[in-house]
Amino acid sequence: MDKNQKHEPNNIENEDTLTNRQGHPITNNQNIRTVGNRGPATLENYDFIEKISHFDRERIPERVVHARGAGAHGYFESYGMVGDEPVSKYTRAKLFQEKGKRTPLFVRFSSVIHGGHSPETLRDPRGFAVKFYTEDGNWDLVGNNLKIFFIRDAVKFPDMIHAFKPDPVTNRQDSERFFDFCASSPESFHMVTLIYSPWGIPANYRMMQGSGVNTYKWVNKDGEAVLVKYHWEPLQGIKNLTQKEAEEIQAKNFNHATQDLFEAIEKGDYPEWELYVQIMSDDDHPELDFDPLDDTKLWPPEQFPWKKVGKMVLNKNPEDYFAEVEQVAFGTGVLVDGLDFSDDKMLQGRTFSYSDTQRYRVGPNYLQLPINAPKKRVATNQRGGQMEYYVDKGPNQNPHINYEPSILGGLKEAKQTGKEYTPEVKGKLVRESIDRENNFKQAGETYRAFEQWEKDDLILNLVTDLSKCDVRIQEKMISYAEEADEEYGRRLREGLKNAKSSESGPLGNAKNDQAVEDAVEKGHDADPY
Repeated sequence: MDKNQKHEPNNIENEDTLTNRQGHPITNNQNIRTVGNRGPATLENYDFIEKISHFDRERIPERVVHARGAGAHGYFESYGMVGDEPVSKYTRAKLFQEKGKRTPLFVRFSSVIHGGHSPETLRDPRGFAVKFYTEDGNWDLVGNNLKIFFIRDAVKFPDMIHAFKPDPVTNRQDSERFFDFCASSPESFHMVTLIYSPWGIPANYRMMQGSGVNTYKWVNKDGEAVLVKYHWEPLQGIKNLTQKEAEEIQAKNFNHATQDLFEAIEKGDYPEWELYVQIMSDDDHPELDFDPLDDTKLWPPEQFPWKKVGKMVLNKNPEDYFAEVEQVAFGTGVLVDGLDFSDDKMLQGRTFSYSDTQRYRVGPNYLQLPINAPKKRVATNQRGGQMEYYVDKGPNQNPHINYEPSILGGLKEAKQTGKEYTPEVKGKLVRESIDRENNFKQAGETYRAFEQWEKDDLILNLVTDLSKCDVRIQEKMISYAEEADEEYGRRLREGLKNAKSSESGPLGNAKNDQAVEDAVEKGHDADPY
């Protein structure tokens, strides 16, 4: 039978009749089958067993990072230009070529460290992942709201996440563990400066920036490449929260950002972002005081201007959260012709990790799910695996031939369009840090660019959490601030000198122990019932 063939409902049901997964009409969904109306129940309760056993398996493993998320459908509209130049000068990627060309997409916003139902007001980077369903297949642009990251080498990522996640003994996030890692990783100080300022708590998803964070490449029809960084700018404006404001919002609604996004789209107030790129020639750039592949660094816009390439509009909410927002699966290695990887060590580590975790979390056939499947023909020789529900074979493919090459009717390789990009790679295999680390200069520039209220909130938040830490960690972080900016270091040192040792606990919360005591003190007595 064809997989799409359907039968009309029989005479005991209509289109709204409840059935089980086998298609059997359910005539009683209120009572299981029992011996007498008091029980016991019998084992052959098929409808109940199917229902409860599926319920027992409703959840898939939570994302290790980016568990808390919200998403929406929309489209990307190309401007056909990169700034004032034809985009074809730099890339042959088809979605960018024509002015007004629209490509459907799905976006998932998220927080990074905390669990699936954690408050959306916590101090944390926000994920900003976009799946473009292009005519050449999917392109995933997977990034964050902030334009840099804590580390520059992927081998440190599991340790970083372990330090930021809850303590394995107490199961509570602990700012001392966070700063212990950061104090031992000086490259993180620029990101710490951003995350502890109001930029660490965006007001909602609609009013935050996005960034690809890592450095990628664009390739043109002649096989020539340039380095690029991607930036999303919200046309709704940018809004951030102080710690105090976030706590007040959290007390009223810990789903406020999800609600804000959903309701804006429902009423037709569609969120929009413009996509900009920065472009740099594909070489080492020894004239710079940082490595352009270092994801702890910003590219100065006065040297590498932002150039518009298109606009994203989100105009449709998911119909089912689990099927779409929870099961959507992104990977930094998902690129189309005209886009390529740079040698960024974090990007190359992410490229393995992201798709690997999706195969574990959702399953080896996760790309057959509608939210993940490309909106074009797919023909592969991949077979089997958990939850395969169709075979990706071509319409004229010999079903006996699931390999290539073959002369018996198997799939054939595609023709190369445009000159293949062939970068030259030369050097010894080493385990070394990059030459131009320059860990503190940009942190100082970021601090000096803050408005006064942002500086004040940054110092308040750092003092609150560093006062919980070992003095050796405090001294390290003060020394980093002093390297970055004299005022920054002085204010942090003075703040810690005058601070009382604070209570241990999650980032940004000054009165963790007080909350525990208040629950006992203010709780109302009750008699057992």
